Amino acid sequence: MAYTGNILRVNLSTGKAVKEKLNENWAKDYLGGKGLAIKYLYEELKPGLDPWSEDNKLILMTGPLTGTIAPNTGKLAVAAKSPATGTILDCSIGGHFAPELKYAGYDAVIIEGKAKVPVYLYLEDDQLELRSAAGLWGKGAHETEHSIAETLGDVVTLAIGQAGENLLPFACISSELYRQAGRGGIGAVMGSKNLKAISVRGTGGLKIPDIRKVSMALNKIKREDTMDEENMWAYTDGTPMIVELSQTTGILPTRNFQEGTFEGHENVDSEAVKGVLRAKKACFACPLACGNYVEKGKSRVEGPEYETLALCSSNCGIDDLEAVIEFNRLCDDYCLDTISAGNAVAFAMELTEKGIHDFGIRFGDIDKYLQMPWLISNREGIGAELAEGVSSMADKFGGKDFAMHVKKLEIPGYEPRGSWSMGLAYGTSDRGACHLRAWPAAVEAFGDLDPFTIEGKAELVKDMQDDNSVKFSAIFCDFWAISTGRMAEILSIFLEREVTAEELTTIGERVYNLARLFNEREGFTRKDDYLPRRIYDEKLTTGKTSGKNLPFEEYEKMLSEYYALRGWDEKGIITEAKKKALNL
Repeated sequence: MAYTGNILRVNLSTGKAVKEKLNENWAKDYLGGKGLAIKYLYEELKPGLDPWSEDNKLILMTGPLTGTIAPNTGKLAVAAKSPATGTILDCSIGGHFAPELKYAGYDAVIIEGKAKVPVYLYLEDDQLELRSAAGLWGKGAHETEHSIAETLGDVVTLAIGQAGENLLPFACISSELYRQAGRGGIGAVMGSKNLKAISVRGTGGLKIPDIRKVSMALNKIKREDTMDEENMWAYTDGTPMIVELSQTTGILPTRNFQEGTFEGHENVDSEAVKGVLRAKKACFACPLACGNYVEKGKSRVEGPEYETLALCSSNCGIDDLEAVIEFNRLCDDYCLDTISAGNAVAFAMELTEKGIHDFGIRFGDIDKYLQMPWLISNREGIGAELAEGVSSMADKFGGKDFAMHVKKLEIPGYEPRGSWSMGLAYGTSDRGACHLRAWPAAVEAFGDLDPFTIEGKAELVKDMQDDNSVKFSAIFCDFWAISTGRMAEILSIFLEREVTAEELTTIGERVYNLARLFNEREGFTRKDDYLPRRIYDEKLTTGKTSGKNLPFEEYEKMLSEYYALRGWDEKGIITEAKKKALNL
C-alpha cells in the first residue's frame, strides 16, 4: 500500500500523543505532501490565528510514494502558518527523515501545543518519548544532531539552531547537517513550541504490489526519464551552473538587485565550485545525487546551491568563494534561510551606502559579512534589526522601494526585470516570493521565450504552479523534470488504480486554490500580489538586461489575465464557481 493509513498527533502542552486514521477522502483529493498538509491546516487552524500562538500546528507530511523504490521521492513536506508572512507555509526537506517516518508506521506527524521547557521528540515505531533538550538549547543544529546521535544511535533528526530558538522569521529546520526546510520561519514555529529536535527510527516496512512488475516498470522509467540529459545536470553541475546562466542573461541579483550582472561571477560559478568539490550525496531513492560536498581553506559545507551563491555572493558584492562557503556553513548551523539572510545583509549594505541608515557594513566587506550569521541568529548588535527581515527593516529605517520582498518573504535569485513571468510567479506565490511555486525563468530567460513581453506568461505561470503543486503533493523532487503523465504512470503502480494526467492536473489546481483560500481568509488580496517599486521604476544598466524594467502597467495586465485564467475575480478572490468546480 502507498499509505500507512496512520497519523501521529502529538500535543506538547499535555505531553500526550494519539494515533489516528489518515483521512482517506482528503488523501484522494490532495495525495499527500504539500496538498494534504495544507488541507489539514486549513481545516484545523482558526482564521486570524497568531502564528506564534501555541495553537499553530507543525505538520510533517510524507507522500504516497515515500519509502518505496520509486525514484526521487524521498522528501518531507513541513507545513504551518508562517510567522514571517501570515500566509500558509509549506517547505520541503530532503535526506532520509521522510522514509524513516513511513517505516515507523506514519504518513504524518501533527505537532500541537507548546512544551513548558525545551524538549525533543524521539519516535521509534509506536513508541514516542519527550526528552529534555535543556543541554541542547543554545547549540547549533550540527552539534544538536551529533549529540542526539551519540545518545540514540542510528536515528534521523530534524533540528533547529539558535535562529529558531530566538524566533527569527526566517529560521529554518535542518537535517543531516546540510539539508533545510528553509523559508518563511518554519524553524521559528518549532522554536515557539520549545521543540529543539525530532528524531525518528523506523523498523517496519511497506507492502509493494507485485515487486517484480514494479521493478521492471520503474527500471524502464529510469532509463527513459531520470537519467536523460534534461535531468542529469543536477549530478554533473548542480545548481551552481545557474550562476553562468543568470550572468549571461542579465538576471543575476547584484548588490541588492541594483543590477543583473556581477563582475566577480567567475569566482563563484559552477567551475569554481567544482574546483573545490570533494564528494557527492543523494537523498533516499535518488539516482541524481545533486548534493555537493565542498571544501576550501578551513571551510566546508554541502553546497553552496545557486540561491546561496546569488543572494549571499553577488547580491552582497562578495566574490570570495571561501567566504561564501563559510557564510553558508554558519547559516546551516544556526539554521538561517540563506535567501532571506542574504537579502537582509544586502539591504543593510545599500541602506548604509545610500546614507539612509548606517549599519556599518558595505558591499564587499568580507570581515563584517562573516559576522552577520552569528549576530542575526542571536539578535546581537545590528543583527537584532536584520533578524526581523527586509520588510521590517524598511518599515523602521526606510528604503521601501528597494526592500526586495513579496508578502514579507525575501525574493530569490532571479531578477524579474529580465524575466517578466518570474515577477508574476513571485507576486502570486502562496507563501510570498518563491521560485519553487513556478520557475518560468527556465523557459523564458534561459529558454526560447521572449522575457520582455507579457504575452502567454499568465498561462505559463499558472500551469507551472499547478504542475508543481501536484508534484510536491505526490512528493517528487523538483530536480526531476517529470511530466504529469509520467507521475500518473508511477502513481498508478503504487496506488493500484488508474491515475490519469488530467486527474493530477486537477489536484494541482485544487491544491493551489486551497492555499489561496487559506490566505484569502487571512485578509490577502490583490494588494499583496505586487513587487517592490524598484522592479517597475528602475532600469538595469548592465549586461543583456541593460535598459530593462518591468513596467507597472504591463504587470497589472499580466496579473489580471492570471486571475481570469484562475477563475478569481479582479481582487484576486476565488469565485464560488471555481470553488465548486474544484470541490473546495
